[in-house]
Amino acid sequence: MAAAPEVRPLVHDELLNPYRHGASLIHRLPAPVKLLGAAACVLVSVLLPRTAWPAYAGMGAGLLLVALLSSVPLRYLGRRLLLAEPFAVGVALLALLQDHGLQVFLAMLAKSTLCLSCIILLNSTTRFTDLLQVFRRLRVPALLVVTLALMHRYLFVLVDETARLRRARRSRTFTTGRVFGWGLTATVAAQLFVRTSERAERVYAAMCARGWKL
Repeated sequence: MAAAPEVRPLVHDELLNPYRHGASLIHRLPAPVKLLGAAACVLVSVLLPRTAWPAYAGMGAGLLLVALLSSVPLRYLGRRLLLAEPFAVGVALLALLQDHGLQVFLAMLAKSTLCLSCIILLNSTTRFTDLLQVFRRLRVPALLVVTLALMHRYLFVLVDETARLRRARRSRTFTTGRVFGWGLTATVAAQLFVRTSERAERVYAAMCARGWKL
């Protein structure tokens, strides 16, 4: 029962609420400028040739300079990058099955790491609500913007609901073991899915009752 309080702050602070308050030059930049810069960085990373290692190093140095100017702790940024890096490694591993697999793998890993670093810097120095405002100005479909806003809001609710389910299940469990733990996790996931579906229906009905229209 003592493990849940340790996991919850990590999920809340570093995954669901990555923004870090600050008064640095990067924080003061308008959100559209930062979003445009991040998009350009991702695009350049994707379009670079596989053998453009000096360019990869230069982009990495540039991102490091931006991180230093943002005054966001490098330890925090590095920890968030490590949390996302397994997904990049998993995708890049598929490249080992083709010709020149190692070279392609390293290039894909470098590109993915640069893109992840850029996105982490963006959402560490820009509020999510500011990004939504930029999407609205760019005429992004309203349904997509509303979906992103609701997803961001209810992720916190789902994390809290998961913590309550795990505490309730553990308080009624006196058996230990890895296999039993897997079954416990599967049970919690199934209950969370049911409760999420019911909550989504109630929220949608409440929104419609208050005249919500897209």
